[in-house]
Amino acid sequence: MNVREVDGVAAGQARAAFEEFVAARWAALGRTAFLLTGNMQDAEDLVQTALARAATRWERISDHEAYVRRVIYTQAVSHWRWRRSRPPEVLTDQLPHVATEQPDRETRIVLDQALGRLTPKQRAVLVLRFYEDRTESQTAQLLECSVGTVKSQTRHALMRLKALNPQLAQLVDGGTLQEVRER
Repeated sequence: MNVREVDGVAAGQARAAFEEFVAARWAALGRTAFLLTGNMQDAEDLVQTALARAATRWERISDHEAYVRRVIYTQAVSHWRWRRSRPPEVLTDQLPHVATEQPDRETRIVLDQALGRLTPKQRAVLVLRFYEDRTESQTAQLLECSVGTVKSQTRHALMRLKALNPQLAQLVDGGTLQEVRER
């Protein structure tokens, strides 16, 4: 037997062991998941997710039952956290308000071109501070520099944006970027 045949036999045995585990434990895992989620559809999704994760690591897992149950528990908690952070859905007879204003495409094009002319560090600082709405300390931590460097890079980048295109001065001085910067 060569190495490929040995690997094929081992993979076949692992697959058979996994299928046997699923057949034997599906109902018990489903009951646990149902108790965690409160409905059958979410419970089935939870069990399938856990089994899919276990299937890719089946040969390396020492205690299959414990591994699958742990994945079920952690995925259920993650789902709770996700649902809690989402605003509740409210059914109404009216459509939600949709903004009717189109974004100013010219300004976006000019801003994209101006950002392309900044240094990589200045561009990174502006994106983290104003697009991702990060604090100065978060930005400093992500860029592995001091808060003072973030402040000076922000100031230099905004001055350069104004110098590159006077049209952007409105955004920097009295408009959107200034409001975001003061948060």
